[in-house]
Amino acid sequence: MANAILTPEAEQALRKPIDDYVGGIQAKVDALRADGTTKVVALQGSIEDTKRDKILTKDERDRAIAAYQKDLEKAKSVESANKSKVDALVKDAVDYLSAHYDKDYLDAVKQSCAQEKIVAKQNYEKRLAELEKEHQANLSKISDSAEVKDEKYVYKNRRFDAKIDYEKSLQMIKDRGHEAFSHRYHLIDMLRLSKFTFGESQAQRWENYKYTFDRRQFLLKNGLYIAILCVFIALCIAAPIVRGTQLLTTNNVLNILQQASPRMFLALGVAGLILQTGTDLSIGRMVGMGMTAATIIMHAGPNTGTVFGIAFDFSTMPVAGRIVLALVVCIVLCTAFAAFAGFFTAKFKMHWFISTMANMLIIFGLLTYATKGVSFGSIETSIPNMMIPKIGSFPTIILWAVAAIAIVWFIWNKTTFGKNMYAVGGNPEAAAVSGISVFKVMFCTFLLAGVLYGFGSWLECMRMVGSGAAAYGQGWETDAIAACVVGGVSFTGGIGKISGVTIGVLIFTALTYSLTILGVDTNLQFVFSGIIILLAVTLDCLKYIQKK
Repeated sequence: MANAILTPEAEQALRKPIDDYVGGIQAKVDALRADGTTKVVALQGSIEDTKRDKILTKDERDRAIAAYQKDLEKAKSVESANKSKVDALVKDAVDYLSAHYDKDYLDAVKQSCAQEKIVAKQNYEKRLAELEKEHQANLSKISDSAEVKDEKYVYKNRRFDAKIDYEKSLQMIKDRGHEAFSHRYHLIDMLRLSKFTFGESQAQRWENYKYTFDRRQFLLKNGLYIAILCVFIALCIAAPIVRGTQLLTTNNVLNILQQASPRMFLALGVAGLILQTGTDLSIGRMVGMGMTAATIIMHAGPNTGTVFGIAFDFSTMPVAGRIVLALVVCIVLCTAFAAFAGFFTAKFKMHWFISTMANMLIIFGLLTYATKGVSFGSIETSIPNMMIPKIGSFPTIILWAVAAIAIVWFIWNKTTFGKNMYAVGGNPEAAAVSGISVFKVMFCTFLLAGVLYGFGSWLECMRMVGSGAAAYGQGWETDAIAACVVGGVSFTGGIGKISGVTIGVLIFTALTYSLTILGVDTNLQFVFSGIIILLAVTLDCLKYIQKK
């Protein structure tokens, strides 16, 4: 076994013929490129430098650039004349590497690394056994409890040191194997001037992933997804047995996407607040308020229910006007109440929990008092067919959600406001020092959330063909928050992606839909939601603690 382990000198001897052969070709290629490609790159750089040179006059700059352009044309003609020769030499070198690199060098290094790992583990276990023997011998010589405690402490530290040494050995072995793998692509990089084939690029990515892979980090980042995937697979297996139906059908997938679409707006809204270490407990009541307002405006015929004793009748308005009015009213109401909570949070540094809980109580109290808690029935049946029609079996309501994802992604990633959101969420004190108005960013984040809540409740009204009532939307805040934390938006602030929010909403909606099909009680679904939130935030806290 020991013979399989290569010394650095032996490894270098194996690699030398490869380096010599490819190095000889590289020298020929460099000579052919000297007056061609190399000169082209240098002259292009000189032209760009001259264009940026403010010391030169315009005439001097133009003359210098003209001279460089003349030399550049000559260099390009040399490059073109030598191209076939260079390509032939590069192909020869790459073919040689394909034929000899693994067989004559890399396989031996891999075998050596595998054997080194075995020896390192044996040495580690041997060291642990020696430490255990010394520890027991030392314990047999002492009887004082304080000395026994000290000896145990020393023994624990020695075991820890032995483990650190073992991990260092493993890392050195890992580095050796990675360097041996990468050397081939270093040679190709020099030959092709950083141009790799698709297969070569993928091979390097996979190697780099394996080299940087950390099991603990992987589980912290993906552990919840893995657990939820396992649960979903179990539900897919259980559905045919318990209910005699399949979960993964086209119809079910479309239903999940359809249900997720309005909820996507809510999650995108609260995600901005969570990004700044906040939350929103009033989302469900915002949905109830928006649904009620939209149902009253788009109601099929005169309203039978009243608001503060007034029965509204919008049936004489054109349908298109009622749709637009319903959307505007939903957005105005949700944005106004979001601004109310946002002002107290941003201006007086009130905790998000308190301001949004107060908002929730105010909205629910006003809405229930105004409507007496009654449902306003259904909207005009022609409206959903106008705004969210089905094309075949495809529900176009999904396209509204896709548009929302694209717009919010643009705001988060491509605007100054989005960058300021991340800055305030990560460190509000540092953001303030750098000239960012923390009040404006927090307040505008609430306004954005209100707009999204309004759109979401309007869309949900059309999906449900009305059914506006004060109690509608109860518990939706937990779904939206859970979707965000499952999607990786951190309560520690400044960490989160729109892609994560999207995945979180889809995962949560899919699981809720699956549990409903299986006949799981709604109350137990709340328990399930609570467990998911607890696990997601626990993993988030562990990542935060590790960074600290």
